[in-house]
Amino acid sequence: MKIEYDPIRDLLYVYFAESTIKAAETVTIKPGVHADFDHRGKLIGIEVIDASEIVGREIEFKLPEVVHSTAKL
Repeated sequence: MKIEYDPIRDLLYVYFAESTIKAAETVTIKPGVHADFDHRGKLIGIEVIDASEIVGREIEFKLPEVVHSTAKL
């Protein structure tokens, strides 16, 4: 996952796939928030236009810790 923010255009993009993969379909979740899907229907990214208005003045990201277990069930 990769997160980019362009403060000049106030554009936030969250990549869930390589940035070279092109969107086959874009779905508007709400005005200014768009989800991009590849040709197989997999989510590849989310775009937020006017991000400071939608997300808030302070754009901050916190990701949960990932705990890996080697135990087999």
